[in-house]
Amino acid sequence: MPEIEIDGARIWYAVEGRDGAPAVLLLHSLGTTHELWDEQMPALLKSFRVIRSDMRGHGNSSAVSGEFTIEQLGRDALAVLDAAGAPSAAVCGISLGGVTGIWIAQHASRHVKRLVLANTGARLGTSEGWSARIRTVREQGMQKTASDAMERWFTAGFRERRPKVIARFQAIASACPLESYVAACATLRDADLRRDLHRIVAPTLVIAGSEDLSTTVADGKYLRDNIPDAELEVLEAAHLSNVERSEEFSELLTVFLKS
Repeated sequence: MPEIEIDGARIWYAVEGRDGAPAVLLLHSLGTTHELWDEQMPALLKSFRVIRSDMRGHGNSSAVSGEFTIEQLGRDALAVLDAAGAPSAAVCGISLGGVTGIWIAQHASRHVKRLVLANTGARLGTSEGWSARIRTVREQGMQKTASDAMERWFTAGFRERRPKVIARFQAIASACPLESYVAACATLRDADLRRDLHRIVAPTLVIAGSEDLSTTVADGKYLRDNIPDAELEVLEAAHLSNVERSEEFSELLTVFLKS
């Protein structure tokens, strides 16, 4: 698969689907990889050219030392679009990927045809909370961090019903380098995109999880109410709603992208 180099990092990406089909860029969450979107791929590939990448320091992508900024992640994503030969695309992001999508839609609107913001917000948590998370991750390591994340990412019922899925995502999170995870936590510590939500001109679908304690329905309502052309859908799920409610999520996504 191809890679690009930007700001000293190698960013891995993949392009699937027929040439000439409308482009969709998928942006994953903190501690995961492009694999987060696997459940949506069959539905998307029927109609779209799908571009997925691994965030710097995650999966197949490298990173230089130091913290990440939301501008840096946004410019990484724009560089991937350029390398994939897609002047514009529907941009779909979950959690940190959603924050990245907001930044792109605010600062590079000509590249964004439609915007999907899932389980995310313009401001996630507090600076104090993210600083505490960083300290805890450094103290406990990625194995414990990954294990704890499963309780935030999925409801108790889903964890009980789908242990193989939980094991897979726990392995993905465990494999994230600690310094990259911490660097991405710093992105969320510092990113506050609330002031410029009115600058987003792309039609926007916001998806929230009714059981999501990390990015709440209230966060989704705030996006809906402050982005000029936005609608909100709520799924019965925790933080990774596209996995926990994969069929419903895929249906919402493809209907919106085709409309």
